[in-house]
Amino acid sequence: MRNAIINFTKQFAYEPIIENEAALSGRKRLIVIGMGGSHLAGDILAAIKPFLGIIVHKNYGLPEMPEKDLKESLVVLSSYSGNTEEVLDAYQEAKKRNLAMTVMSIGGKLLEMARKDGVPAIQLPDMGIAPRFALGFSLMALLKIAGEEELRESARKLSGSLNAVQYEDRGKMLAEKLRGKIPLIYASLKNQPVAYNWKIRLNETGRVPAFYNVFPELNHNELEGFDVRETTRGLSGDFYFIFLQDPDDGPRIVKRMDAMKTLLENKNLPVEILRLDGNNTLYKIFSSIILADWTAYYLAAGYGIGENEVQLIEKFKKLIE
Repeated sequence: MRNAIINFTKQFAYEPIIENEAALSGRKRLIVIGMGGSHLAGDILAAIKPFLGIIVHKNYGLPEMPEKDLKESLVVLSSYSGNTEEVLDAYQEAKKRNLAMTVMSIGGKLLEMARKDGVPAIQLPDMGIAPRFALGFSLMALLKIAGEEELRESARKLSGSLNAVQYEDRGKMLAEKLRGKIPLIYASLKNQPVAYNWKIRLNETGRVPAFYNVFPELNHNELEGFDVRETTRGLSGDFYFIFLQDPDDGPRIVKRMDAMKTLLENKNLPVEILRLDGNNTLYKIFSSIILADWTAYYLAAGYGIGENEVQLIEKFKKLIE
């Protein structure tokens, strides 16, 4: 796992090849279908370029929308393993309705079906890593499918400019602070995918409960849950708040973050401000995600959780087979 973090930025040098590319036709919108780490690239692209109208579907089947809109869409079926139950179900539904499709996977049933049916596909590199650690490969593939060449070129530069090792010590120190705490990750709405990536890495790698929310919505409901009283002190005392602050966040969002930090600290609740630093959006996003990886990695180590222990997710899958 440590090597997966160290070598992560090399993924941005990846040049995807679309099999049967001649059959890949442009559509009005993209519908990215994936579960877990396999939809993260769609989340990020949708946040960076909201005007593309990307729909990320995390369920069985297809999103509920008019047939006309589905016919005008390209359905991107993303499953790193190629065997994700929900994505295979979506493939069959899209095939039955004769929709335009493309596939992203290292192999499995999904890639097998795509090749059999002549569906355009990208076979992602199989590095023996979890889908969340293959986010660079997935993003480069999705940008290729979307025809976002300028953004793909910008992402490619991360392989030389972003150094994962320089965030290791910060992650290790943050993990120490989080020991015995439940992390709550807060960010602006535009950085929701970053906050979500923090959450899933703390869940899957760190093996701890972790949650996220976004400004300004959380100020209208979630905040009230931390008005600590003597009778509720035991409910709030285990939380540790991490604010992901972007220099490009609007002044009103920054004002809200500052005000909330003051309120929480007045309630003796710990708050950590983490700035998303970098000279472009992609650098800010992925440097923060790398920091999340290191934090989760050292948090698990601190709790004595081995990398090769069978995850609850795998036990769950066996129960529903």
